[in-house]
Amino acid sequence: MASVGASLFSTRPHLVWEFAALTDVGRARAHNEDDLRVDPALGLAVLADGMGGYKGGEVASAMAVSLVQASFARWFAQAGLQAPARVVRRALQAATDEANSAILEAGMTNAELQGMGTTLVLAAFRPQRVLVGHIGDSRCYRLRNNKLEQLTRDHSLRQQQLDAGAITAEEALISPHRNLVTRAMGVEPQVVLEMHEHTARPDDLYMLCSDGLSEMVPDAQLFTLLNHDVELQQKASLLVAVANDNGGRDNISVVLARARVGSAPE
Repeated sequence: MASVGASLFSTRPHLVWEFAALTDVGRARAHNEDDLRVDPALGLAVLADGMGGYKGGEVASAMAVSLVQASFARWFAQAGLQAPARVVRRALQAATDEANSAILEAGMTNAELQGMGTTLVLAAFRPQRVLVGHIGDSRCYRLRNNKLEQLTRDHSLRQQQLDAGAITAEEALISPHRNLVTRAMGVEPQVVLEMHEHTARPDDLYMLCSDGLSEMVPDAQLFTLLNHDVELQQKASLLVAVANDNGGRDNISVVLARARVGSAPE
C-alpha cells in the first residue's frame, strides 16, 4: 500500500482541512492503474483511475494527476487563495484540458499506450467552499450531519440507463455495463470537467474514490466506516481493507478531507 499522510490546510479563520489518502492494487489486478495526488498547500486533491493497454492505464492516471496538480500550482502562484470561484473553475478546466491533450498525444504517438484514458475526480478546498469536478465514474461523497451524500453523478452507460428508467437501482448493481464510462480523459481532443460548488462547514468529511472502492463497499457500509471514531488515515486504511475483504476486484483508491475548527494561521 502507498499512502499520503494527513496534513492541515487553512481555509477561513478557525477552519482547517485535514487530508489522508491511500491507494492499493486490490486482490485481482497485477498492476495499480489508479493514481492520486494531495497538495495541502494548494488545498487540492486529485484522483484518477486509468484504463487501456498493458501499461496505458498506469501512464494515463499518473499523467492526469501530475499535470493537473502542476497546472493548478502555476495558476495558484499568481491568483492565490482568495480568487473567486468562477476563476478557480476556469483554472481547473484549463488544467484538465492541458492534461487531456498530453494524454491523448501520448496515446497517439506510442503504440504501447494506444487507446489509454483515465477517469478523474478532484476537489479544490477554498475559503468557505469546495469545488468538486469529475470525469467518468470516479466519485466524490460528503458526510455531513450524519448523512452521506454522493456529490458526483457517474458519466457511465449504467447511469444513463438508470436516468432513462431502463433499469432499476437493484439491476444497476449487477449491470454488465457498470464499468463502461461515457466520458474520459485522453480519448477525445476536448473533455468537459463537470464541476459543482459546495459550501464548506465544520466537520464536513469529503471522500474522493475510484470505483474499486465504491463498487466493493455499499453506501450503507461506507456510511458506517466513515463514521468510525478513528484518525483520518486509519479511516482510509479501514475503507481499503473492507474493499479488499469484500473481494478487491479492482484497484482501490481513496482521499479523505475533513474540516475542523482550529486556530487561525499567523
